[in-house]
Amino acid sequence: MAKGITVGDEVAITAIVRKRVTEDRVSVSIPHYGFPHSIVDRTSALKKGQPIELTGNVLRVDENTVTVNLSPPVTVDIAAVKLVTSYVPPTRKKPLVDKPI
Repeated sequence: MAKGITVGDEVAITAIVRKRVTEDRVSVSIPHYGFPHSIVDRTSALKKGQPIELTGNVLRVDENTVTVNLSPPVTVDIAAVKLVTSYVPPTRKKPLVDKPI
């Protein structure tokens, strides 16, 4: 499912809404992550049990785990993430070295 994920890629994690904490915050349950996590949701459309996709950039890749920046960083199993966009390094338009005179 998550084969070929590298640092810098944008990935998505499907989380389940647990409850509304405040008027603008929602508590979510992230698979393969043992801690509670809350996100800002200014709409009142999210209900308990509804799936929601959280996207973030990959910070670190280990053998079976991936660390994703969801503010704060979240380390989950590599099977729990889905690749959204691959990272493409910027290309250099001018050579790094000046031309000889």
